[in-house]
Amino acid sequence: MKILVTGGAGFIGSNIADSYIEAEHEVVIVDNLSSGKEKNINPKAKFYQADIQDKEALEKIFESEKPEIINHHAAQIDVRKSVTDPVFNAKVNEIGTLNLLELAVKHKTKKFILASTGGALFGEIKEKRGAKEDHALEPISPYAITKRAAELYLAAYHANYGLNYTVLRYGNVFGPRQDPHGEAGVIAIFIGKLNANESPFIYGNGRQLRDYVYVKDVCAANLLALKKGNNKIYNVGTGIGTSVNQLFAELKDIIGFSGKAIYKPPRAGELFRSVLNADKIKKELKWKPQTFVRNGLEKTVEYFKR
Repeated sequence: MKILVTGGAGFIGSNIADSYIEAEHEVVIVDNLSSGKEKNINPKAKFYQADIQDKEALEKIFESEKPEIINHHAAQIDVRKSVTDPVFNAKVNEIGTLNLLELAVKHKTKKFILASTGGALFGEIKEKRGAKEDHALEPISPYAITKRAAELYLAAYHANYGLNYTVLRYGNVFGPRQDPHGEAGVIAIFIGKLNANESPFIYGNGRQLRDYVYVKDVCAANLLALKKGNNKIYNVGTGIGTSVNQLFAELKDIIGFSGKAIYKPPRAGELFRSVLNADKIKKELKWKPQTFVRNGLEKTVEYFKR
């Protein structure tokens, strides 16, 4: 199949593009390189430097390539930036998505796979095994609001035009090529600090829990979504909460850092517990995480050393 991967020079998108190419699919990458890196782009992919806000540029790409599948990872992902500049956030995450949806319908694309967010949509999670897909939504950041809007647009385009879709709501994705800006950016920040023999900052008491999911497991979910899970929403996570303190302890041990973390006051609005229940994707798509935190951190540290 020919797959258009938006954001394919970024951390998650480039790993997914690699997985598609390894599975012998034809990949076209669209990325404006605002945060993605050209070195992340697989040499077997066809690359267009373009912005998803530029519908005219996208139109030319669709006319030339006629993708069968759209895998949409291009986004404004910085939660704090979405708060300070919500208009820019909406232009990228809503208008950009709508541009792709309009062209998908016009050019008869078969399916649209959307990268969405679990943690930012659900708010504080009290359920022991994590939030299910039907958990009450409490998006308080403009970033989360635009991701939910994109999900709703997909449902509307399926109802109105028959465009099939799958939404994948990620936990905190980490692994090779990670940058400091996403929901799991703390891992990249910690590794950078510890490799430089510097003490990292921990905000609050460090007991905040997040669901860290390794990027190669996320790639596996995106491979399955090519042919399965039509018009469904799935959480992609481990169901296990890992604290910031535990992350620091594991990385300290892996890297051999002898110092201590520096604790700072908690940041306003930060969630204490964000964990996803992934039973639905396990049952319906036969997906399950293969790499857990310690092993994933070792692989990530090795990547940064290289």
